[in-house]
Amino acid sequence: QVQLVESGGGLVQAGGSLTLSCAASRSVFSINAVAWYRQVLGKQRELVAEITSGGSTNYADSVEGRFTISRDSAKNTVYLQMHSLKPEDTAVYYCHADRMSLVNGDDAVDFWGQGTQVTVSS
Repeated sequence: QVQLVESGGGLVQAGGSLTLSCAASRSVFSINAVAWYRQVLGKQRELVAEITSGGSTNYADSVEGRFTISRDSAKNTVYLQMHSLKPEDTAVYYCHADRMSLVNGDDAVDFWGQGTQVTVSS
């Protein structure tokens, strides 16, 4: 089964830190670009950060300097380190892979994880 599994969410006080992980299942051989999005109930999902297969990164202005996206290609895992968290960072965080090459030779495209809740208290 092809999966992207997010973990690491939780409740943290403002100013605190969390690190989210997005791990691909064993059926995935490699992942192309990966992005973290977040969504607040009733609002559109927004891009937080993205990383290419080559390691180039891009961040939303609202998180630039506070969040860091990285990847461990050997583990097919992408991380989002979040520092100096603010109440407005509260959301469900999703990881997204534009394309994953599977062990069976197929590709999975436009793939989303199930999300992990991040809550920042003031």
